[in-house]
Amino acid sequence: MQQIYLESCFKSGYRRLMKYISNIAHMSKNDQQLIGDRIKIIEFFDKFGVDATAQAFKKKRSTIFLWKQKLNQSGGKLSSLKQLSKAPKTRCKRTVMPEHLIFVEQYRAEHPGVSKLTIKPALDAYCKDIGLPTISESAIGRIIKELKDKGRIPNYRLTTTINGKTGELHYRGEKPKEKKLRIGKYKPDNPGDLVQIDAIEIFINSIRRYIVTAIDVKTKFAFAYSYKTLSSNTARDFMQKLINVAPFDIKRIQTDNGKEFHKYFRDYVKGQKIIHFFNYPRQPKMNKYVERFNRTIQEQHISWHMNDLYEPSQFNPRLMKYLTWYNTEKPHVSLKKQTPLQYFLDHYILDKQQSNMLWTTTYT
Repeated sequence: MQQIYLESCFKSGYRRLMKYISNIAHMSKNDQQLIGDRIKIIEFFDKFGVDATAQAFKKKRSTIFLWKQKLNQSGGKLSSLKQLSKAPKTRCKRTVMPEHLIFVEQYRAEHPGVSKLTIKPALDAYCKDIGLPTISESAIGRIIKELKDKGRIPNYRLTTTINGKTGELHYRGEKPKEKKLRIGKYKPDNPGDLVQIDAIEIFINSIRRYIVTAIDVKTKFAFAYSYKTLSSNTARDFMQKLINVAPFDIKRIQTDNGKEFHKYFRDYVKGQKIIHFFNYPRQPKMNKYVERFNRTIQEQHISWHMNDLYEPSQFNPRLMKYLTWYNTEKPHVSLKKQTPLQYFLDHYILDKQQSNMLWTTTYT
């Protein structure tokens, strides 16, 4: 008899467990958390009463009784304690009629680019003539957007501009949004696998000067050059110089989303078959290596030669001397107190030569 009793207890307990699992298995984490909290409040209420529950959980007696009633009516289903949708049962119906759509479409075809403010009086007069209810300006604006999205009316932008000096007309179409490649979880393995590039803006007595900087993530080899203006043309010039001075091939670069890294710069990088990663918006920490280099070069060189920045032709020769010292003499803690060039030679040139010599000695 005792064995039969234990078996029945086990079976009933197992059924309750499976029922509990089936009730919560298909719920979201938020629903599971909410139901768990409500069950705890109900248990607390049954044990300590109304006043203690109201003071501890800020819940009214009527609210807790409503939860218990839902549980009883559903046969103990925990899903009955889920948060119900707060959406209105009766939604506002759209008052726009097909005649309104047709009128707005035809009016915009005759008068391209007019706004909802212009269409509103004409639509009111049209609705009055044919005995239709009129609609608001906001409804007209939504119709215009809907028609644009469906391609039933053109989405024009300014396509013609005039040069104030020469009087020449320039035509331009709507530019498609450029899809930017993000770095994701990529990590470099060799020199040139990833070079971070940035620009420093400096004010000298209300005069702006710019220094474009770059650093190789793997070897910490760095380069910089100053300019009077910052544009995609000067950024392209910097990229050409960087490729010439770097002791390795550059395969990937990483920049922020500044305008200087588009147009001519982008076209040149593509021509060199270099992969261009852009930072995610509002994420300056993604360029942490070049940002740290910017701080170093400002503290150790730029701040001490500010007057030379008026003329980049005077500033850049001294900057080249600093970069030579930085890359060939300055020990770097991150490189185990080696210089960038020494680290590059020891780990990527001499190692390869020694491994090639070992291979030829072993297999010849």
